[in-house]
Amino acid sequence: MTDLIDNQKKDVADLLFEAGKINANQLEQIKRHQVRVNQPQHRLLVELNIATEEDTYRALAKLNNLPYVDLSKTDIPQEVLNSVPLKLIFHYRMVPISLEGDTLTIALSEPLKQLELGNLRLVLNKRLKVTIASPSAIHSFLKNKFGLGAATIERLRQDKSGTTTSNEIILDIKQTDAAQTVDPTIADFVDQIILEALRLQATDIHIEPYGSSIRLRYRIDGLMQHIPLPSGLRQFYNPIVSRLKIMASLDISERRLPQDGRISMKLGNEDYDLRVSIVPTKFGEAICLRILGRQSLFRDLSQLGMEPGQEMAFSELTKLTQGMVLITGPTGSGKTTTLYAALAHANDETRKIITIEDPVEYRLEGIQQIQVHEEIGLTFSEGLRAVLRHDPDVVLIGEIRDNETAEIAVRAAQTGHLVFSTLHTNDSVSSITRLMDMKIDPYLIGSSLVCSIAQRLARRVCKHCAKPDNDLGDRFKKEMSEALKIPIVQVRAFKGEGCVECNYQGCRGRIALYEFFIVTDEIADLIEPGVKTTDLRKVARDQGWRSLREHGWKKVQEGIIPASEQHRLTHKILPQLLD
Repeated sequence: MTDLIDNQKKDVADLLFEAGKINANQLEQIKRHQVRVNQPQHRLLVELNIATEEDTYRALAKLNNLPYVDLSKTDIPQEVLNSVPLKLIFHYRMVPISLEGDTLTIALSEPLKQLELGNLRLVLNKRLKVTIASPSAIHSFLKNKFGLGAATIERLRQDKSGTTTSNEIILDIKQTDAAQTVDPTIADFVDQIILEALRLQATDIHIEPYGSSIRLRYRIDGLMQHIPLPSGLRQFYNPIVSRLKIMASLDISERRLPQDGRISMKLGNEDYDLRVSIVPTKFGEAICLRILGRQSLFRDLSQLGMEPGQEMAFSELTKLTQGMVLITGPTGSGKTTTLYAALAHANDETRKIITIEDPVEYRLEGIQQIQVHEEIGLTFSEGLRAVLRHDPDVVLIGEIRDNETAEIAVRAAQTGHLVFSTLHTNDSVSSITRLMDMKIDPYLIGSSLVCSIAQRLARRVCKHCAKPDNDLGDRFKKEMSEALKIPIVQVRAFKGEGCVECNYQGCRGRIALYEFFIVTDEIADLIEPGVKTTDLRKVARDQGWRSLREHGWKKVQEGIIPASEQHRLTHKILPQLLD
């Protein structure tokens, strides 16, 4: 009884402070903020990233003298789930956990008011025992058990008019619970797909039709993740496609040809662009949505993940008056983010900056951006010729794809322009041989190329569930020891166990790995027909060059990325494996 009285005098932040989860400054910050916005304290703690969701809701459970349950470690029989109507499960965002006699144990993210709890008892005709679980854990359980948007699809099945789609274009995505919507529509279900992708910080949404089913996958931190969907969704697939076509201003009657479009949308105070690609397949039109967040792009150089020496060199590159800087790497490796960070650093009133891109992914204030339109003759090479007549100081070319573009870019770099561009090669050194394959004269490459930078995006170890990786093999330990020049006994690595904060993936967020290849006079002298990349690497290594894999091992040693991720991104097939 004494504990109950003591807890009633405190709040969630006080309990977290006593447990050492937040400090005194954070405690004062959350209390001041709560007075201003008048929101529940536990929600603000998570929203402002002051405390983890699990710690916060454990404290909320303690404050209300209720048990906390970890749904990821709880085995729930199907008959218990069947004992509560689906409509009520989604309305209250609750998970039935166990049923003993007439007592039903349920998990909620926060306690219900007495009136609501009484009404729920009457509807279920059962005695209720309430436990607390985190909102993300409840959301994840319901999604995995019933499928994303299950409540909406269930309502649509009951409504015969549910298979039609509205002509109204709604681009303001709202965070509403579709289970509480009076008249759910296909638009509500599409909104839920987009909202879930934003919640999980996905970069792409893939919706793929098959004979009798639909597959939904999100690309999260570079890897595809399957998202469960309700059964029987196939009958609603054409309206889903039509809805997305309407949002992207595409032709809903054309189902035989590929179509591309764009959706500009708003969620709260955040603006997003969705690049829409639709291609016809045997079983219907497949959809890919690339999510571009306008606010997330403008990064300071210190946020890119470069080592201190790399960051200093990159900053100096943006100050050059002429020369060419190439960023290399596969699609989705963060090249655009790095280029735009360079432009933002180079952008001042004394310089004119023009870009030519395909497509223009982000809009930059103070920079002239040109969209390539090959169907009307505006190619990279033609656009670049026009750009150079416009008196620029800095030019960004979205990608060097052909000989003509490469030649103009090289000439521009020699005639008083600083040129940034991307090239598809496996590493930084190979950019030399790639340009030579494009018939660029070796002496032009040596006199114009200043630096080539290779990069990859590696998944970060989730800091909330990180633990030492004791399964690191002898081969990796030896390689790390040699790369970092440390004794094997000092080699260490970390990995994530999987928790609610990282959606049980063990990794959350990404960081870039960079490999800088600076073209010095000694290297420029080596550039001639037939030059081998091994010879270039040897000289570059003597001057401080280190490979992506070596930089990756440093991130592993620091506990930033797991060893498995480093190996996935930078490993090469060894001939010894054939023995």
